[in-house]
This record gives sequence, C-alpha cells and structure tokens, in this order.
Amino acid sequence: MEQNHHRRMEVDKRMSLIWERFRAYGKRKWGYAALGMGVSAAFNLYFIFLIQGGRLEYLLYLDVLVLVFFLLLGAVDFCGFARQQKNMAELLGQKGLICRICPDFDNRELAEHDVRILEEQLEARFQESCELQDYVAKWCHEMKLPLSAGLLMGERIADYRLRRDMKEQLERMSQQVGTLLLGCRLQGALFDLQVRRVSLKECVRTSIHNQQFFLIQKGFGMKVDVGEEMVYTDPSWLVYVLDQLISNAVKYAGDDPVLSIWAERKGVVIRIFVEDNGTGIQESDISRIFEKGFTGQNYHNGKHRSTGMGLYMAEKIMKRMGHEIGVESEYGRYSRFWIVFKENDYFGR
Repeated sequence: MEQNHHRRMEVDKRMSLIWERFRAYGKRKWGYAALGMGVSAAFNLYFIFLIQGGRLEYLLYLDVLVLVFFLLLGAVDFCGFARQQKNMAELLGQKGLICRICPDFDNRELAEHDVRILEEQLEARFQESCELQDYVAKWCHEMKLPLSAGLLMGERIADYRLRRDMKEQLERMSQQVGTLLLGCRLQGALFDLQVRRVSLKECVRTSIHNQQFFLIQKGFGMKVDVGEEMVYTDPSWLVYVLDQLISNAVKYAGDDPVLSIWAERKGVVIRIFVEDNGTGIQESDISRIFEKGFTGQNYHNGKHRSTGMGLYMAEKIMKRMGHEIGVESEYGRYSRFWIVFKENDYFGR
C-alpha cells in the first residue's frame, strides 16, 4: 500500500514538473503560435473566397498535414526545451561558477560586462569597509592609553567606594574596547591566525587575570585544574574566548558563586570545561545561544544586559581555528561550556 502511494506521489510530482515546463514553454513560444495561426487563417480565407472552384477537402487535407508537421516540430522543440530546463536546474544547484562548467551560452559578453561592473562595485565597498575597520582599530589602540592612565589615576582616590566604582567602569570600558578591536581583526581582510603549541594553563591564567577585578568583586570561588596539557591554537584568540566564557559566568552569577575550569584528555582529543553555578540557561535558549544577536530569556526578563555578540564571536573564532565549542546547562543550577582541541600533526612539523 505504501509502495503504491509512493509511486502515485512520484507520478504526480513528475506530471506537475512536466506541466510547469509546458507552461514555461508556452509563455516563450505563444508569439510564434499566434503568428502561425494567423498565417494559416489568412491562407484559408484566401483559398475559400478568392480561388474559384477550389475543393475544400484539399484545403482540409493540407491543413491537417501542416498541423501534424508543426505539432511534431513543436514536440521536438519542447523536448529540447525540457532538456535545457533540466540541465539549467542542475547547473543552478552547483555551488561553483556556472560559466566554468558551461562556458558557451547566449549573451556571454553582456553577462561578463555586468559581472565586471558588479565586481568593481563590490571591491569599492570592500575597500570602504576595510578603511573603516582600520580606523576603528587605530581608535581602539589610541583609547587604551587614556584608559590605562585613568586606572592608574583612580588608585589615588581616597574614597574606597568611589575608587572601586570608577575602576569597575574603566575596566568595563577597557574590555569593550578590546572586544571591538578583536572584532575588527576577526572581520578584517586577513584573519591573523598564529597557531602554535601553547600551554593551556597559561591561557587560562591569562584569562583569569584579565577578569580578576570582576571575579573578586563578585566573590567567586575558583577551582582550576587543567594540568600541563599543551594544545595547538592561537593563544590570543583562545584567551579572548575564555574571557567571554568567564565574563558570562560573572554576569549571570548567583549566590556563593564558584567558577570551575578543568581539562580532560581522551586519546588525541583535549577538552577544557568552564562551569559556573549561576542562573543557568533555559532549555529553549540552548540551541540558539551562539546565534548572532540572541540575548535569551534572562535579557528579556530584565535581569541582565547583553548584546548577544560575545558567544557568537566566540563560536566564529573557534570554527576559524578548527576547534569546537558547546554548552550544556540546567536552568537555576549551572552552565558548562567546553572547547574541544584535536591534535594536528601538521602544526608540529
């Protein structure tokens, strides 16, 4: 029964496809059909009214022959058209350039002209984007100096609460400027990767140092056990991703917060885990947590501020470096992110 139903569906699908092609063929050839019918009607009128003594059965016989001829001609032409449509559908399914597969087509010169114009426009927009990214990157470098000076000057403030609040805001500004700078590098013309064998412990230590002000401010307990594992990665980008994960732990911290970071090795695969006992992630949000601009239910409830860009950029960086990043969570209990490193002999040569 199921087999008959499947066959019927296949037949219906094929008939629908033939009908669609026939309609497309009719739209292209209706002008020729109208012209042929007009010529045939004029010839018949001429034969009937102007030729005296003409026998109508001869005219009818001639009309039938002409009709059969043009029907056969149309059938052959339609088969060629249907074959062309099928080939075109297959070509349009290709991911590469069609002109490399099928170099001979009508109006090639016009198509190449339009492609050149579009390439020039795209190149101009690309250069404008690169110039803007360069400007923003230079601005970020220029902003680092006054921010560092502000942090040093803030240490001279006698009022502890004012000094603490000022340092917090300056630290946040410094992190945002750093994120903006790395975002420019990530979106730039050249994604500057410098993959080498690095100590996982040193990367974790650097990231914790970057976030130490906020970790201390929130009163985090720390559990770190990454051993002496070595991984092939770009340390600056890995530290940035770890910064994002630790920053999320700080942002969504609960009572008596604890941050746990540990590493596990299974064969040639090394995983590093970053876990916190904060608010966690709702189950409906987990599948979208790495989407661009996704902020989740915590943001919509007004509990936390988020741009939805940190984890998006973290996943993008991990993919660029050939690593994997994932998350599991139980809402109200914990969030656990992990990064997977796979040994690559190529980098060790």
